[in-house]
Amino acid sequence: MPRKTSLYPNAPELSQLGAAIRKARKEAGISQETLAHTAEIERSYFGAIERGEVNVTFMNLVKVSRELGVPLANLLADARL
Repeated sequence: MPRKTSLYPNAPELSQLGAAIRKARKEAGISQETLAHTAEIERSYFGAIERGEVNVTFMNLVKVSRELGVPLANLLADARL
């Protein structure tokens, strides 16, 4: 099955945010699959978030930051947004 293309193919902000989430997740020692499960986000969608392929919703960002134990403001600051 072909991969969907991003609606925002040239949005560095999404890549920066995804990288910040990935960094925080790895620092917490949590697998992508585990974080997706605990945040109640479908795993392949979560992977797309980390790759900067989707424009993640605010509530999904809130869930991810809660599960990581990192304030959302810190994730955004780390992404330089």
